[in-house]
Amino acid sequence: MAGITWPDGKQFAFSVFDDTDRATLDNVPPVYALLADLGLRTTKSVWPIQGSGVPAIGGATCEDPGYLRWVLDLAEQGFEIGLHNATYHTSSREETLRGLDVFRELFGADPRSLANHAGVREGIYWGANRVSGWRALAYHAMTRFRRVKWSRGHVEGDPLFWGDLCRDRVKYVRNFVFREVDTLEACPQMPYRDPARPYVNYWFASSEGANVDSFNRTLCEEHQDRLQRRGGACVMYTHFANGFYEDGRLNRRFRELMERLAAKNGWFVPVSRLLDHILQTRGPHELTPRERARLERKWLLHKLLVGTT
Repeated sequence: MAGITWPDGKQFAFSVFDDTDRATLDNVPPVYALLADLGLRTTKSVWPIQGSGVPAIGGATCEDPGYLRWVLDLAEQGFEIGLHNATYHTSSREETLRGLDVFRELFGADPRSLANHAGVREGIYWGANRVSGWRALAYHAMTRFRRVKWSRGHVEGDPLFWGDLCRDRVKYVRNFVFREVDTLEACPQMPYRDPARPYVNYWFASSEGANVDSFNRTLCEEHQDRLQRRGGACVMYTHFANGFYEDGRLNRRFRELMERLAAKNGWFVPVSRLLDHILQTRGPHELTPRERARLERKWLLHKLLVGTT
């Protein structure tokens, strides 16, 4: 992307934000072992606490001692630990505050990056609240009005409200997902502030890779080469528990693509470090209504075609 020079003479930047849905010690450690061996450092999200209710989507939490030891080891290796809400089901403000406090106690600081968990109702500007005007109605139509009352985390006075906590304790929040491998080309404003959504400090976008097949399509050889030529930045959206390691082996295509990517002259760092560099290089960007409308239309079209969150 014009105007961005990557550190140490690197030609492009690459990271991953891994949503923790379904992640356990049985399915994700081999993925991170490969990334570590290849010199790639990315962002792995966690649920700090184990909820008392039924999981919307299951997976391990930081209250599992073995899983926590493994996550702490990832942090020691240079991986970023991000947040995927407090736990795997809808949390009250009190539960969210406890989750944030536990995160800080476990990892020594507040989470620098967050992706809303689609299965909970305390999302920050999530669901139809990700978009504005007629595009919110279009979102409801696309989702068959199943989640009209979801996304309450930014609504002052609501029992699920935690917008002030998000603003005070989280720097970056993920929003739109696009098909382009060069996330910065798809969303050149990121990281950006949105005056209409003041409880988030900075938003960032990501590139499609919800499961192993879509991840591999986005990072195919042709797209890797394009990312390198353009000097862009890719932030992959994924769930490493979705097919990357099955039947005792890593997906062969995924391994091949990661080995090829790691051999390139890329800057392979966690999400918040990548975003910090862009922010320090260009300064903060305040999204205009016109820019917001363009991103919303682009995302809705992608959602219509792919069905991504």
